[in-house]
Order: sequence, then C-alpha cells, then structure tokens
Amino acid sequence: MTRTDGNRFERTSSDGEQRYLLELAGEDDAFAVREAATAAGEVAPLAPGLALADGPDEGAVRRLAYTRRANDFLGQADATVESARTLLTSASIDRKGTVAVRARDVRGRTGVDTQQVERELGAVLTGYGFDIDLDAPDHELQALFAAPADLSFIRGTSVGSEAEGERGGATDPDWKGSEKGEVGICALGWLAVESVRDFGGRAPTNKPFFQPGSMDPLLARAIVNVAGAGPGRTVVDPMCGTGGLLVEAGLAGSRVVGIDAQAKMVDGARRNLAHYLDGSDLTRGEPDENGDANPDGEGGDDSGSGSGVDETDRRGNEFAVLQGDVTRLPLREGVANGVCFDVPYGRQSKIAGDLDSLVAGALVEARRLASRAVIVGDQPWIEAAREAGWVVESTFERRVHRSLTRHIAVLEPAGLD
Repeated sequence: MTRTDGNRFERTSSDGEQRYLLELAGEDDAFAVREAATAAGEVAPLAPGLALADGPDEGAVRRLAYTRRANDFLGQADATVESARTLLTSASIDRKGTVAVRARDVRGRTGVDTQQVERELGAVLTGYGFDIDLDAPDHELQALFAAPADLSFIRGTSVGSEAEGERGGATDPDWKGSEKGEVGICALGWLAVESVRDFGGRAPTNKPFFQPGSMDPLLARAIVNVAGAGPGRTVVDPMCGTGGLLVEAGLAGSRVVGIDAQAKMVDGARRNLAHYLDGSDLTRGEPDENGDANPDGEGGDDSGSGSGVDETDRRGNEFAVLQGDVTRLPLREGVANGVCFDVPYGRQSKIAGDLDSLVAGALVEARRLASRAVIVGDQPWIEAAREAGWVVESTFERRVHRSLTRHIAVLEPAGLD
C-alpha cells in the first residue's frame, strides 16, 4: 500500500483494486492484523485500531474475531471535524439511496465530538441530495477517529490482553486525548460487511461441559482462523480438552477432529460440539488401522459405508472426537488444512507422561497432518516446534491474568519458500 503524501493513502491499490478500511477489535493490533490477513490478500496497519486491506472476502470477514467491520475506503485526513468534512466534500460518491453517518472515537483517545461529526458529515450528504435514515439506511458512512499512529507494534510479535471481550478495545482511563502537537487521523469508508459478534453466548461457563482454564471463544476463533478454518476445510486439535477450539472452527464452517487422552474430556468435547454444531458425530466407533473414524458407519451418513474422518470433505459441520495418544494420532498424512492446540497447564490439567515429550510428539504429528499449525501454551514452545520441522512465522502473547500469559506461535513447515 502506497502513500500519496505524508499522511494520506490512495483509495485503491497499485493494481486498481478497491481498498477496505478495517475497524479492529481488542487492543492487540498485531494479532488482529494477523487474523485479518486470513480474510484478505494484504493487510497493513493504518493507526491504532485501524488497518487497510486489499480485496477481503466478505464471508471470511464475518467470521473474524478481532475485526469488527470492513468499509469501502474513501480516504483519511487529520482527526478534526473540519478535516473530516473537507475529506468527504472532495470524495467521489457513487451511491444511491438513503444514508446514515456513524462516527466513533476508536479507543476513546482523540477527544473528538462524534455527534458533531455525524451532524457535519450528514449535512454534506444532504447537500448532495441524499436522504438521512438513521434506522435502516441503504448505506452507512463510517467516520473512524484514531490516535496518532505508532506502527512499531507490527513486528510479528505482540503483547495483548485476553480480557478484551466485546468492549471494542482498551480505553485508558488516564488518557486525556492526544498530546499537544500530535494529530491523529480520521478515516472514512462506506460500511461493506460486519463480523458476527455472538461470542458472549459461548463463554466457557455457559457451555454444557466446562473445565477451569478453558479458552475464551473470541481468542479461540482467532486462533482457528489463523490455523486455516473455513468452509470446506479440516481443522485438527490433538489436545482438544473441552473442545473450545473445535467449536469455533466448526462454527466457521470447518470439519473438525479432536483427540484427547482423557475419556472425560472426549465425552465433554462431544457434548459441547453436539450443542453448538448441527452436524453429525462421526466417532461412535473407534478409528480403524487406516485412521478412519467410525468404521462401522454409525453416526455418519446412513449408507454404512464407513465414512471416515478423511472423507468429511463431502459434508460440513461434522465433527469427530477420539480418545488417543497425541504422539500417535489415528489420522492419515495430510488430512488437515490446519492443526491448533492449547497445551494443558495448571493444577486442573492431568498429564499422562512427560509434558515436554508430549508436546514434541504432538508437533511432529501436526507436521505430518497439515501445512499450518498454531500452538498455544503458558510458555513458548518455539524450540520444540523448530526441532519438529516447523518455522516460526510469528509469535504473540495474550495476558489472561496476573499469573497467566498465553504464548501463541504460528508455524509453517521448514523448507518452504
């Protein structure tokens, strides 16, 4: 993405493709940008809480956790009402129908009067002949104000908080607005697509089966997206626990396969998956020697032909949860598009064997199954990943509480260009 001068971006990319303005959620922009990259060809940070993207897939944007909205980008200016009005006045508007203006001070750090912004920009649009409809407009103009950009956080490594939920990012209670002499930005865009914000209903304690330490669904969705979740794709979690990652991958349209050493966890994960997914449980039978679950054809299709885990590409929202050894997974080579797992930790975790050996074995097996993996733990597992033949593409840290930080590593096979 190229600039036309010191503080403006072109509306289109060098090949003429329309750019999109992303409004990020949470407070960890680097992680949000990494997740958003799964839905767009290129994503670049613009300012805290904002990014620009080339050609995002609208269906994929709807599934994102840490992107709230994607907007057809009109341009950017200084974070003042006057600059926003001037920007809209000079923009080319090729729309018909009713309109509304929605102004937001992203993270509450510019001190702009958003109601005044909406009045001023609404006046510009009515001057062009548009009718205002605040309840059900045909088009929504998004006016997003952000603090001065500090893009030093985009380095493939970031630190963020998991306690972000649905509040839309961190707001520092001591923040008094931009420092004197510092000017943030206003970015304008027409709303194109919003992500589905229904994570609160799937909080760990709301699920049929719950164990302490379960991952928040917002973070779980982002992890499975980075791992490769989506319609027509298969995601494997070899340490599935309560099935939180599998639930989010399944809701994103993936076929999901979970393995756990404990029968209690296997049964609990099946309960959670059956509750949230409308597909079939393929694992009423044990896997056969070829790695096919359900060899007797029970619980899958009704043909009795032994539809296995590897054949679920013909149906969506199906799941399989097996009890097994994470170092010897009963699945064929290359069966998955992505592998992701949250390494057990804490007093509630019951580990059968040496944890280091189990993680090392899981990483080797993940390399056999897929070309992308995401590992999460209370410590970095970078060296173990490298020894298993992975290259660490990026790492992130997510603070859960004072005594727990989740370390996330995105892995790709070694030897690939």
